[in-house]
Parts: sequence; C-alpha cells; structure tokens
Amino acid sequence: MLVSFKSTAAAEIIMYKEHIAAVLELLGKEVERGVITAAETALAIQKIEALIEADKKQRQLLESVNDIDADEDLDSVEKKKKNDVVTLSARLFPFLDMLRAANKKQKDVLWGV
Repeated sequence: MLVSFKSTAAAEIIMYKEHIAAVLELLGKEVERGVITAAETALAIQKIEALIEADKKQRQLLESVNDIDADEDLDSVEKKKKNDVVTLSARLFPFLDMLRAANKKQKDVLWGV
C-alpha cells in the first residue's frame, strides 16, 4: 500500500506503507491518516535525524564486524546484490526534506486525505 504525503511547502511524495509505518509510529502518528502540524515539524525532524544517525552507526558496526575476506568467496553478481541496499537515510530523504520545507514555511504535512 502507498502513503501520499502532501504539504503546501513542498511537492507531494509517495512512499510504501511498510517503509514509513515505523517512522510515523516513532512520531506518535497513525499510518492510515494524519497530520504533522507546523509546530510539530521541528521535533519530527530531530527524531528522524536521530533515527538515521543510529542506523548509520549500526551499519558501520555491522560492516566492521563482517570479515572483509569473506567477500572473496562471492562472485561479482553476489557482491553487487550484497551492496545494493537502500539505506534508511536514502529512503527517508524525501520525507525529511518535506518536513524541513514545512518547518521553514510553517506549513502542515498531511497524509491519507
């Protein structure tokens, strides 16, 4: 299922429900329908940036734990698949960008309407 985010501060963005549900839950919002008011945008930005930073640290830790020499056993296709991961920061960039624009212009972000 898709979730469409709208704000007069930025262009509409569409995300998969399963990709944004946990983020909206972190913000105390329902995935089906909701609003992040202009007053709530600053806190939402802080929470999402902290989530992205924690994800980056976790990825770095996992990469340091994994043995680099183990990749030698993989062929080029398997290596590419292993590295073709969409990071949380890449996935959330459009939403975070919309929140920043909404915060700057003091506009709400709506979805499910």
